[in-house]
Amino acid sequence: MTRICHIEIDETGLALPTPEIEQERKVAVFDLLEENSFALPLREGKAVPEGPYRLGLSIREGRLVFDIATEAAEKVGEFHLSLGPFRQVVKDYFQICESYFEAVKRLPPSQIEAIDMARRGIHNEGARVLQERLNGKAEVDMDTARRLFTLICVLHWG
Repeated sequence: MTRICHIEIDETGLALPTPEIEQERKVAVFDLLEENSFALPLREGKAVPEGPYRLGLSIREGRLVFDIATEAAEKVGEFHLSLGPFRQVVKDYFQICESYFEAVKRLPPSQIEAIDMARRGIHNEGARVLQERLNGKAEVDMDTARRLFTLICVLHWG
C-alpha cells in the first residue's frame, strides 16, 4: 500500500504556534491520514519495503528531514531536503494566512473569498515545490503534497 498511516512532527525547539497555526496542523494531519498517496521508488535498483509508512518530519541542522518507517516501525529510510527552496513560499503563505485570518474577522464574504483564492494559489505553489524536491525520493499526489506543505509551514513557524 502506498500511503502514510502515521505521522509524527518533531516540535523540539519550535515556538508555540498560534491557535490558527495549530488548527491548520491538526486539519492537515487529519486529512493526510484520511487520504494520501505516498510511495517510495526503487533505491539503487532495489525495491523498498511496501507501505503503509510511518512518517516523521523534523528540522535538523537547518534541513527538512523525512524519516520513513514501515507500519511496524522498521526504519526504511531518511532523506533531507534543503529549506532554501521553501523559504519564500512559506513566507508568502504566512503573510496571506495572516491577511485571511484578519479578513474573516472584519471583511465581507466577497473580499474574504478573494484572499482565500490567493491563499490557495500560494499553497498550491508550495505543494509544487515540495513535489519537485521529492522527485526521486518519494512520489506524492497534489493533495498529499498540499497537506505536507502545511506541515512544513508548521515546522518553519519555529
